[in-house]
Amino acid sequence: MNDNQKWEIIQGDALKVLSGFAPNTFGAVITDPPYASGGRTQSEKNKSTARKYSSMGENAPPPFDGDAKDQRSWTRWAAEWLYEARKASKPGAPVCMFIDWRQLPAATDALQWAGWIWRGTAVWDKGNSRPQKGRFRQQAEYIVWGSNGDMPISRPVPCLPGVFKYGNPQNRIHLTEKPLQLMRDIVKITEPGGHILDPFAGSGTTVLAAVLEGYSATGIEVTDTYAKLARERICSELEEAA
Repeated sequence: MNDNQKWEIIQGDALKVLSGFAPNTFGAVITDPPYASGGRTQSEKNKSTARKYSSMGENAPPPFDGDAKDQRSWTRWAAEWLYEARKASKPGAPVCMFIDWRQLPAATDALQWAGWIWRGTAVWDKGNSRPQKGRFRQQAEYIVWGSNGDMPISRPVPCLPGVFKYGNPQNRIHLTEKPLQLMRDIVKITEPGGHILDPFAGSGTTVLAAVLEGYSATGIEVTDTYAKLARERICSELEEAA
């Protein structure tokens, strides 16, 4: 842990790392896993994420791992890591998982198969998307959320919005990086002083947001390039905020 035991980024595969945590370790699980929804065919899914999700060519952020699964294997995989994450969470701990419209049904299935109580779906309105004549804009992604068993209304947590409106980060260092302010809003579902787990840390946005909001956080990142970038980014931005 860094900064007086406030945060850490562990480089490794989430399924392997999660099984090593003791029960009752985490007060919330908040994460943005690989969606594995880009591409209509398996050959398209197998392309580098830099090619699937960016038109910047050589200037695109580095590719990330774990995005080539078909829907059945993705659902099985998600149920497994969600189960391990639940076992490491405290009773009543919330879980929040980002997903897109293609994988939304699979995500809600996986959440429940893993033993979480599914409590709803919040919306991230990105405000922009590629316009297609005669169709609705696909300008939203979703936050499937639930809890590890009973979740008393008396928890010392405010009522949070059901829709969050933020544009994509302009100078992102990860292909699917979420806005920092969005994540600062989302982590507030956690009880004060809680320890937040992000099994798919990416560029470290959730961990950074958690620390800025007064929580402690542990992130896991399988791609070594991003584990390094996340640590560097969090150190730099926390120094600036100090």
